[in-house]
Amino acid sequence: MKKDPFTGKVIGCAIEVHRVLGPGLLESTYQQCLAREFHLAGIAFKLEHPLPVEYKGVRLDCGYRIDILVENRLIIELKAVDEIKGIHKAQLLTYMKLSGMDKRHS
Repeated sequence: MKKDPFTGKVIGCAIEVHRVLGPGLLESTYQQCLAREFHLAGIAFKLEHPLPVEYKGVRLDCGYRIDILVENRLIIELKAVDEIKGIHKAQLLTYMKLSGMDKRHS
């Protein structure tokens, strides 16, 4: 299996944040620290990127936000929980669908 350098950089940043901070903090803390790591690594990102809902030909701002959008091709949805549950996976899949990323990587 060929390694993707982009994926390696992103995962490396996340591991560094976890190594330094450990568990037990708010998602907003991890978000800001991960943003700092991305900046240091030269990775382009957007925090709290708006995610409109398109409904019957109209774009609606329903308040959805992607925690971190990395280089316009990776959605990071932060969770400070003991276990990832089905609802968390469903949320990410829905964000991928609303953003059109589900079609880009099929």
